[in-house]
Amino acid sequence: MKYSRLFPKTLKQVPSGAESLNHQLLVRAGFIHQEMAGVYTYLPLGWKVLDKISDIVREEMNAIGGQEIFMPVLHPGENWKKTGRFKSFDVLYKLKGAGDKDLVLGPTHEEIIYPLLAEYINSYKDLPLYLYQIQTKFRDEPRAKAGLLRGREFLMKDLYSFHTDDDDRDEYYKKVREAYFKIFKRIGIPVVKTKASGGTFSDLSEEFQTLTPSGEDTVFVCSKCGAAFNEEIIKGKNCLDCGGDLKKEKAIEVGNIFPLKRAYAEVFNLYFTDKAGEKRIVSAGCFGLGISRTMGAIVEVSHDEKGIIWPESVAPFKVHIVGLDLEDKTVMGEAEKIYKLLQVADPERSRRTEGVEVLFDDRVNVSAGVKFADADLIGIPYRVVVSKKTGDKLEVKKRSGKETMFKTLEQLVDIVCS
Repeated sequence: MKYSRLFPKTLKQVPSGAESLNHQLLVRAGFIHQEMAGVYTYLPLGWKVLDKISDIVREEMNAIGGQEIFMPVLHPGENWKKTGRFKSFDVLYKLKGAGDKDLVLGPTHEEIIYPLLAEYINSYKDLPLYLYQIQTKFRDEPRAKAGLLRGREFLMKDLYSFHTDDDDRDEYYKKVREAYFKIFKRIGIPVVKTKASGGTFSDLSEEFQTLTPSGEDTVFVCSKCGAAFNEEIIKGKNCLDCGGDLKKEKAIEVGNIFPLKRAYAEVFNLYFTDKAGEKRIVSAGCFGLGISRTMGAIVEVSHDEKGIIWPESVAPFKVHIVGLDLEDKTVMGEAEKIYKLLQVADPERSRRTEGVEVLFDDRVNVSAGVKFADADLIGIPYRVVVSKKTGDKLEVKKRSGKETMFKTLEQLVDIVCS
């Protein structure tokens, strides 16, 4: 992608009303645009990041047997009345449709997936079943703030698992827990598993929290065994697991897993016939992961005073070519050549099966200072400078480091494709 064609360009000023760091940097760097409190347009750079986060999540969900579906945002209000949540779910968006029918914008999807499966699950042979989606959710947050961390419209992955009994559900629960650790490791943010109360959905749950001073959640981490607890379930000053001292931390919740209460299965008549011919209720688990919230959390924990520092796995591009002296046709030609060569797959390279994603700042008569500031703000992992001074070498710098290296194109390829 050439920066001259990229929509939009960076902003120098912090947007009005943007208090959180992720809001400020993502808007200034051209990843998102705020439409109203808690509602954002994801611009080309931002959508590329969300897409890469989603792909990592998909790969790990598929690896544990998940099948992807796509459920509707618009729900029949009648389903929510059956569970009692039409009145009790306090951040529910309610609409009126044709014929004065009550409709709901989905904040979660139990009211859709349970009646769906009640039509298809009959026998123990139909179980277990693991279905997930990546879908937009809506919650009428009274205090939508903190950029992507507390929105009214947001992107989320939710996996629902269905089993013949609680033991089978609990075994799958462990697999999902491990898959979550793999996901966040690949994405590039540290998380701690935090015991929490389940609230609406279950009696207990586990949250995946990213520790950061900018977080809205409060967790307590044991200095002895490392166990972590949500503020709502902690009692006293000692660890519930080992009795060790607890340290108070701020954190961002990026995932939540829990067994579901049986009420949903009972309401929607989700039963199956076991091997003995007996009718039994289906056991289920729910596993949520905030896709857009994770994007905001990455920025909160991975930045410096100059801008964002994207992990390579989710960065919108891997290499940011900064062309200087581009009014010189020789320099422009060299920069164009490098830009094209990096994007071409090379089957003869054992470590390189695909081309490298590149953003090329091809603006002419723009100062080096402006281009470097934009590169730091956007936060692509590798900055490569092409100019009169670099000659037959390239000036290479990792966004996360301070050292500048002078490398040949061949050496650059080895670095970014290793």
